[in-house]
Amino acid sequence: MRKKILKFNLYTFFNLPSAWWSGVRVTSFDDNLAEVSVKHRWVNQNPFGSIFWAVQGMAAELSTAIFVMRAIKKTGVPVSMLVINNNATFKKKARGLIKFNCNQGIEVTEVVRNAISSGEAKKITLKSEGKDMSGDVVSAFEFEWTIKRK
Repeated sequence: MRKKILKFNLYTFFNLPSAWWSGVRVTSFDDNLAEVSVKHRWVNQNPFGSIFWAVQGMAAELSTAIFVMRAIKKTGVPVSMLVINNNATFKKKARGLIKFNCNQGIEVTEVVRNAISSGEAKKITLKSEGKDMSGDVVSAFEFEWTIKRK
């Protein structure tokens, strides 16, 4: 598992450098749960002393994208993926270490299979919730993904 996490973090370094330099890191994942963390630092803060909303969005999106990317890779079939809609709610200042979790991996696998077998674009809304070290929700994101066989 540790090797897989390292691979995803190397992926962010080479392909998502703004996420990497902002401190966004994959901390764990399995077939149904992904966790991505980001720690409040000078480089990712807003003028109000908390993590900038876009950095939270990068962490939240990555916690959902992990499932889509893994499901596509497992099929070996060329498939496109794109976020077509996004919604976010902010409930508390994001300070310290924030962990974003998505637990819809099994749903994603099914949608990818359906998109491949039908040849039609399929949509799925994935949710990611960011919690601080006290367990309080600081932000919640929804990403509507479209998945289509190329």
